[in-house]
Amino acid sequence: MQFKAISWNLFHGRDFPPDPALFTWRSRLLRRTERNATHVQVNRDLAQEFVTVLTDTEWDVALLQECPPRFCTVLAQACEADAQLTLTSRNSLGALRSLAARLNPDLIASAEGGSNLTLVRRGGALGGIVERRETTIHAGRPERRTMGFARTAAGACVANLHATNNRRLAIEDVRRAAAAADEWAGEAPLLFGGDLNLRPAQSPAAFEELRERFGLAPPTGPDAIDHLLARGLEVLRPPRQWPPERRELREEGLALRLSDHAPVETVFRDPSVTVVT
Repeated sequence: MQFKAISWNLFHGRDFPPDPALFTWRSRLLRRTERNATHVQVNRDLAQEFVTVLTDTEWDVALLQECPPRFCTVLAQACEADAQLTLTSRNSLGALRSLAARLNPDLIASAEGGSNLTLVRRGGALGGIVERRETTIHAGRPERRTMGFARTAAGACVANLHATNNRRLAIEDVRRAAAAADEWAGEAPLLFGGDLNLRPAQSPAAFEELRERFGLAPPTGPDAIDHLLARGLEVLRPPRQWPPERRELREEGLALRLSDHAPVETVFRDPSVTVVT
C-alpha cells in the first residue's frame, strides 16, 4: 500500500509575496492591497485560498503547522479528512483572537494563536484516524510547543511537530518528540515530520541521531527545515519542496503566494499492508 504525504507551515494563514516592498504599513493598518508587476500582497482572511490549494492537491495525509485553529473545521470538511488538532501557543481568549485575525490578519499575525493540524483523508490509502494523542514538547520560553500523534486506520502512525525557532532548543524538541512518537507507535510504521526548524547541513548530528536511534530518514535536503522522516516505510519518492508557483493563486491577474514556506511532499509504501485488487 502506498500513500502520499505533505507537510506545510501555513504562516498563520497569510500570504507571502517574494517582493519585500509589498509589505507596507498602509497594507498592515488599512488593509490596502499592494501590487507589483507579478504579485499582490493582501491583508484579508485566506481560509478559502488555503482550502483551494489543499483540495486541488493529491495527498493522503497532510501535516500542517502554524495553522489558525479556526481553519481546522473548514479544512477537514473540504478535504473530507479526519483531523487531529494540537494547540501550540498564544491561544488564550481564542474567540477574540480569531475575530481579530478575521478582521486584520497581518496586524495580529502570529498573536492569533497557532496549532499543528494533521489531516488524514478518509477515502485515501490511510483510511482516516483511529487514535489521537498529544504531548507538550517545550513548555518554557520562548513559547509552548506541542506534538500531535495520530494512528491511522491502515496502521501507520503520524507525528506532527513545529519545533522551537532556536537551533539548540529545536534539537531538544525534535529528540523529545521522536522518542514519544517512537514509543506510542510501537511496532507500527511511523511518519514523523513538520517544521523541525533544523537544517541537516547545520545540524548533521541531530539527523544522524534520528536515523540511528529511531530509524527516521531521509531529510528533505541540506538547507530545508520542513521534513517528512519515516521508519518502517519504503520511500518511493524522496521528500522535495514544491516550486513557488504551486502554492500561488491568481488575484486580479497577478500571483497570490500563500505562506512563507513551500510544502514538502513525498510518497511512501507500507510493506506491511497488502492491497488486494
